[in-house]
Amino acid sequence: MKKLFVLCLALAACQETPSETVAEAVAPPNDDLRFVGGYRSADDECQLTGETAFTVDFLDHTADLVSCPTRSDAALSLEDMYDVRQVAETGGYTLYSIPRG
Repeated sequence: MKKLFVLCLALAACQETPSETVAEAVAPPNDDLRFVGGYRSADDECQLTGETAFTVDFLDHTADLVSCPTRSDAALSLEDMYDVRQVAETGGYTLYSIPRG
């Protein structure tokens, strides 16, 4: 029984949880940004962006703050899909304010 328990612990330690995978995939480029999650889907390169010293002046209770890699296909499609207003750039990311529907 003890061997089975040890084997289960070893297997559990080897498995990666989905949240670890997502966190690695969307790590912000610097301390200017705090990513909350994908904007249009969990794997979206454009990330809903939270409050930091850099973003505080761009946050608005009537709009979402979204960061996309600058000039990426994801950024271009975001611009096509929504009424975006570019508010800043930092660390290879462009920040957009998108009014909530």
